[in-house]
Amino acid sequence: MYLLCRYNSGMLIGLNISNIVLIEKLNLEFGAGLNILTGETGAGKSILLDALSLALGARSDVGLVRHGCDMASVVAEFDAVPTQAVKILSEYDIDSSDGLILRRTLTTDGKSRAWINDTPVSIKTLKAVGDTLIEIHGQFANHTLLNQTTHRTTLDTFAENNIDNFGLLQARVRKAYCAYHDAEKRLNELRELLERSATEREYLEHNVAELRALNPLPGEEEELSTKRANMMNAEKNSAILGEALEALSPRGNSLDAQLFNVAHILQRIRGDENPYSEQIDKLYDLAESVAEIAQSLTPETTDMDNMDSIEERLFAIRAAARKHHVPADELPRVLNEMSDQLNVIDNSDAELQKLTTVVKQCRAEFDVAATYLSDARKAAANSLRTNLLSELPDLKLGSADFMVEFNGVAPSATGIDDITFMIKTNPGSPFAPLHRAASGGELARLMLAMRVVLTGASKKLSFVFDEIDTGISGATASAVGARLNRLAHSNQALVITHSAQVAGYANRHFKISKSVADDKTTTSVREISGDERTNEVARIISGAEITPESITMAKTLIKN
Repeated sequence: MYLLCRYNSGMLIGLNISNIVLIEKLNLEFGAGLNILTGETGAGKSILLDALSLALGARSDVGLVRHGCDMASVVAEFDAVPTQAVKILSEYDIDSSDGLILRRTLTTDGKSRAWINDTPVSIKTLKAVGDTLIEIHGQFANHTLLNQTTHRTTLDTFAENNIDNFGLLQARVRKAYCAYHDAEKRLNELRELLERSATEREYLEHNVAELRALNPLPGEEEELSTKRANMMNAEKNSAILGEALEALSPRGNSLDAQLFNVAHILQRIRGDENPYSEQIDKLYDLAESVAEIAQSLTPETTDMDNMDSIEERLFAIRAAARKHHVPADELPRVLNEMSDQLNVIDNSDAELQKLTTVVKQCRAEFDVAATYLSDARKAAANSLRTNLLSELPDLKLGSADFMVEFNGVAPSATGIDDITFMIKTNPGSPFAPLHRAASGGELARLMLAMRVVLTGASKKLSFVFDEIDTGISGATASAVGARLNRLAHSNQALVITHSAQVAGYANRHFKISKSVADDKTTTSVREISGDERTNEVARIISGAEITPESITMAKTLIKN
């Protein structure tokens, strides 16, 4: 874990670099506003961009590993997370409530690994998150605005800040499209059902008639099963009682009668007293008890007809359940659903006509809402063009022209507009998409102008500008600096520059230096202020020899 200071939300607050090209060890802390980096040619400014790009998921190059080292690493820390990044991170259960730490390592054998908040991630995921955090503007960088798929969203965000009730128009379109989409889906489902209706009608009619005749009731299977089990138990018990009675009356001679007979025989013994009188009394008592037991063991009579009807009903319900692949208690629901489907087929013409009318109404409502939204977008596009063109002359792009191209697309929740930002840099040349219209410093300045105009549409991105001052000086460079300063009021900006006019607008100024010791070349970066900053701006003005005139000029250029 790398501990860095925290500043305002939504920006790069720290960059930790180890063993990348000429950088041995470097810890940088950035702040809000405009962060300017200057240094002599060859000092290593591009290395910083390479390191930052590596942390953001750029393709790795083993040439970035410092000579004599096995591994390079870079860590970038951000103090807040855009919504888009949160969505990506949620897929990996990565908590970003306390900010983000992106870490990347690269070894000399070409192996590269990445982490986000100490959780290992793929390079693809690292890049997806990195693209939501920083936008790099340089001669060879991929700018977000060069991706045509972002243009509609960008224009819409601009419109939200400049067109009254634009958000309500968007909401109206989304609602109208959902209604239209749902109605069209129901219509298509009905049409598909009708295509199968000839075959399905016969099937549904047969099954509905079968289930209606069966008339299954909820809980009926369990009730019948319980009755059947009780009757089967009663029948078994009756058979057992019959066996018991048979044992009490073997071969038709009841046991109680035999006991009475024995007692009578014993009574025939002669004498003053019968010596077996006690036994005779017990035999009489036993005979009476046996007779009572035999009488109480009368087997129950099972109603076999009722048993048969219960089993027939139970088996019929279970067979129907197996046929329809549902539990028996679900049969009433199956009957209702099939009846409803049959009713839909029977009433298909009326329902088809009704749904067709609903779809037409919903589409008409969507078309109206989408047209209003498209008109609002065109008004926003005109405003965007006017604002952008007013910025270009001061940036030495006065011959350039800009337009928003509208092309119709299939209805969607966002409306009916496919939007492309078009530019031409020379009079008489045709308009072309942004990525084909300019190059190098021109492109960087054009992107700066667009970002200044689109302030509020950047969703708190941090911006990096490199070589933005290529081929310009004087008033143009000052205009670039002023616009960077404007952009940095709402979005953090990191700018590598050779222009004293641009450097003068810095909120924080960093000097990049290169030194040689023990046959090793090392790049270092440190924040400068006061006289040291004045001297650095003067060096940019006058070159290696700082003159009193350049010092004076530097003081006039430093705005912050």
